[in-house]
Amino acid sequence: MTASLFVNRYTRLVAALAWSLMLSSLAVAQTKIVAPNNRYQPSEDVRVGKEVAAQVTKELPMLNDDRVDSYIETLGAKLATAIAPEFHHPEFTFTFDVINQKDINAFALPGGPMFLNRGMIEAAKTEGEVAGVMAHEMSHVALRHGTAQSVKPQIGSILGQIAGAIVGGTAGNVISQGAQIGAGAWSMKYSRAYESQADILGAQILARAGYDPREMANMFKTLEAEGGARGPDWLSSHPNPGNRYEAINKEARALRVQGNASTGQFPSIQARLSGMPPAYTAEQIAKGQAKPGGQTANTTNTTNTTNTATRTPIKVAPPSSRFRSSRPLGFLRLSVPENWGEVSGGDDGVTYAPEGGFVQAQDGSSAFTHGVQIGMAPRGSGDLRRDTDQLISSLTRSNTQLRSSGGYARETIGGRAALRTTLSNVSEVTGLKESVSLTTTQLADGRLLFLIGVAPQNDARAYENAFRRVRQSVELSDR
Repeated sequence: MTASLFVNRYTRLVAALAWSLMLSSLAVAQTKIVAPNNRYQPSEDVRVGKEVAAQVTKELPMLNDDRVDSYIETLGAKLATAIAPEFHHPEFTFTFDVINQKDINAFALPGGPMFLNRGMIEAAKTEGEVAGVMAHEMSHVALRHGTAQSVKPQIGSILGQIAGAIVGGTAGNVISQGAQIGAGAWSMKYSRAYESQADILGAQILARAGYDPREMANMFKTLEAEGGARGPDWLSSHPNPGNRYEAINKEARALRVQGNASTGQFPSIQARLSGMPPAYTAEQIAKGQAKPGGQTANTTNTTNTTNTATRTPIKVAPPSSRFRSSRPLGFLRLSVPENWGEVSGGDDGVTYAPEGGFVQAQDGSSAFTHGVQIGMAPRGSGDLRRDTDQLISSLTRSNTQLRSSGGYARETIGGRAALRTTLSNVSEVTGLKESVSLTTTQLADGRLLFLIGVAPQNDARAYENAFRRVRQSVELSDR
């Protein structure tokens, strides 16, 4: 898997972000969606989703192919950042996994875990059709349909019932028995009203993410053709609300597709899957003929000769308690720890890192594992929240391991309103999880000023103190 490293990824986002921000305004007259009443707290969705997801990965054969997983995660990250704010739950974390199962199916659990059968990807005709299924499932999660339709007084009692229902048939029985919770009448088969909501919200998510929402409607036609008389498992668990194809296309006419999100990788991903041994059927899984959980199927070699460094531990001194003043840009002054040097910079940004926290390769690529980067994104919509969402969307497109935790904290930078959020990533230098602190504010000319602090997750608390002092020291004179 070719890996472009962290600094380059952030600095390269500027050109792409300029295009996406020009297209950031929404079309008018999209359908208003209202989430159903729900007696449970979002934290219950998260708990249920995590417990069932753990059971799914334990009982079912996961594909575990680096390239395919990375591709699906890239699509999922684009879609997740396109969820409308009113349906955004900071507690939720979307994850994406592929099951090495032939049957055409996909499901998302409360709180965000999503699973796609390999058969679903193989059945699709385009990347947009795959994204359409994912956006539909993501809508069920965002609208909290899974817990909204539960009538059980104790949500914990439905864990096994969810697990048995989402896979279907005899394979579902394997999970529910393995969980030793027992199957019941509760099912992930949503009502037609919920299906209609997921269709419409899914179409809106697709448009915001840069996909033609008509691709979702096309996917239903594709699945009907693939499934024969009975229809694939996914359609059988997602009842047709009536006039589904027409309703999605009608909604599509009221939406503006914001850019072109296609990765161009779909044909090669399908070719890769077709070159693998056949996927397991539900019957084979039920009979124990598939190796569950940790099966590795044609896993790619992630070592690349152009990588900046091997994945070895890096010893870096903690941030100094003494700070020094710096003026990296004509209109900006700030203070950074005394033991951080200016290791990369230009007219639009600069990076400060301690010794050992910045790596430069012979091919010119670079990465930092500790430190802070200051940069500017192009002029956006003028709405700080929307432009920050666009920035994160651009970052996740080029950093497939980057994950947003969701909510924003409000603070000030240089006397101006600012937003701060924490993301997670996997360092391409060390292979370890790292914490990414992102803070944004608007400049007088409409550009977005961002500060990105990076540190290993284990050291995040110590570095956050340094990042906070850097933010508080910022002085702006662009007005």
